Amino acid sequence: MSVRLTLFYDATCPLCVREMRSLQSHDTEKYIKLVDIFSPEFAAYPEIDPKAASDRLHAYDADGNLLLGLDVTHRAWSLVGKPYLYAFTRWPIMKTLCDWAYLKFAKNRYHISGWLTGKKRCERCRLE
Repeated sequence: MSVRLTLFYDATCPLCVREMRSLQSHDTEKYIKLVDIFSPEFAAYPEIDPKAASDRLHAYDADGNLLLGLDVTHRAWSLVGKPYLYAFTRWPIMKTLCDWAYLKFAKNRYHISGWLTGKKRCERCRLE
């Protein structure tokens, strides 16, 4: 199948990798290409600022449009047949609050990961 979303993620974040593993396990059609922002493969995308990609999820859709933050998450889960998981985050009445909360989460993801998993960072978490 053809890639419909190229998603850039942080493979040093245990929570991020856990989410990508789950996403990958549901992506039976292989619609999503995952790119670790700390891998050599990321160099193929020089137009994406590494700091910005670390601060907030970035992705390209099939048309080359750049998606950010929860728009990425919602699109990814929609592609694997589970749009309902994040649909509420895109509702007009919730979008502003959810985007604010997401940015706070993203900024503090290593601390939150430490609380939830016992591990703040990993050298290179594995998707396999």
